[in-house]
Amino acid sequence: MVYIATGCLGFLILHLFDIVALRRLPVAKPFAWMLGISLLLYALARASLGADKLPLPPWSTWLGSGLVIISFLLLIYSLFINLPFRKTYIASGVGDELITTGLYALVRHPGVTGFVLVMLSLILVSRSSLLLIAAPIFILLDIVLVIVQDKFVFGKMFAGYDSYRQKTPMLVPNRQSLNTFMNSLTQQFRA
Repeated sequence: MVYIATGCLGFLILHLFDIVALRRLPVAKPFAWMLGISLLLYALARASLGADKLPLPPWSTWLGSGLVIISFLLLIYSLFINLPFRKTYIASGVGDELITTGLYALVRHPGVTGFVLVMLSLILVSRSSLLLIAAPIFILLDIVLVIVQDKFVFGKMFAGYDSYRQKTPMLVPNRQSLNTFMNSLTQQFRA
């Protein structure tokens, strides 16, 4: 259970990351981000290595292995490539532009989808009963984090966020966001 608490502490620090960014504290922003992510990754690794294993069929490990690659790439793309890395995580203050293209045309928080898929795939690969307990808690904390960001933080960070919030669904794509996403992909390939 200490690893679950460690992961929860990581999410709490990631909540502080946004406050630090708004206050434009130069050294604190990358420190808060690195510490929060490090605690969460440590907790996930330790929970995955738990001794108590779930009685899953062998094919679930193969399914989980394929899914972990896809979900990890989705998470990395949405959080570190689609967003400008340096402005988002390293430079003091907040990014200077609202990203509404790529996966952010589909939903406002595509990282949640990637994170949920990573959690499910890690359960299948590791067969850890501790991770089966930790994953729903971490997913819930991730959703709480994006709700707080969506309602209280991003409107202060980005001009036009309220309009974006009205046009783009939060977590589940709809027909309009699918069309916008496809159009943004088409425009990227033409450029």
